[in-house]
Amino acid sequence: MVLGAIGLALLVAPLVAIVVRAPWGRVLELLSSESALQALGISLGTAAAATGLSVLLGVPLAILLAGAPDEPPGLARRVIRSLVTVPVVLPPVVGGVALVALLGEGGLVSAPIAALLGAAPPTSAGAVVLAQTFVAMPFLVFAIEGALRGADRRFDLVAATLGLTPGRRLLRVTLPLIAPGIAAGAALSFARALGEYGATVTFATSIPGVTQTLPMAIYVQLAEGDRDAAIALSLVLIAVSVVVLVALRDRWVPGVVR
Repeated sequence: MVLGAIGLALLVAPLVAIVVRAPWGRVLELLSSESALQALGISLGTAAAATGLSVLLGVPLAILLAGAPDEPPGLARRVIRSLVTVPVVLPPVVGGVALVALLGEGGLVSAPIAALLGAAPPTSAGAVVLAQTFVAMPFLVFAIEGALRGADRRFDLVAATLGLTPGRRLLRVTLPLIAPGIAAGAALSFARALGEYGATVTFATSIPGVTQTLPMAIYVQLAEGDRDAAIALSLVLIAVSVVVLVALRDRWVPGVVR
């Protein structure tokens, strides 16, 4: 019990310290500064775009991983699931280096594009979206896969006996059944993308007003010695995390959507 209490304190105490040490009298002033508003706007916009891209690509991937009802996972599906898991356990900065190796200057894909078009892809908010999608999409995929595995597939079988094509069954039966799982996965993906730092700063760099997201701005403020501003900006990310958890309540645990 004592060790458990110490573990809980280790998880909760730092967050409590932020709330206690927050400069509440200046929070609005700090958050309304031009740099803070720019970073917040970039973060919200890129996180929303990354979530949309994750849904677009992650839903089909989750359906592939879930497979047919009562179908044991084959070797190919287990390998794919392992590959999807890699960005979750990979250090974010290594993910950023991997994106640089693929799409950065002289990268595996960007080099032929540069040779063909005469210019390398510029550093922009699009690079931030790619980095955020890389780290956030696995959360959505696993949430939707869990929802698919927990869904009652009898409705799909009935629709098949009525002559609905696989495409129509997907749109009219499967997706509505797992809509709560998609929403939960999207919320988790958005929260993860909003808080992403390592892969983003490594791949997209930190350019104020262009690629500098809220986590980057927090680090800059802390490095410059403005702890109050760093804490105020951190409160925004904590608030978003709390909102996501309250919205999901007990609907999600790692790998399962109820």
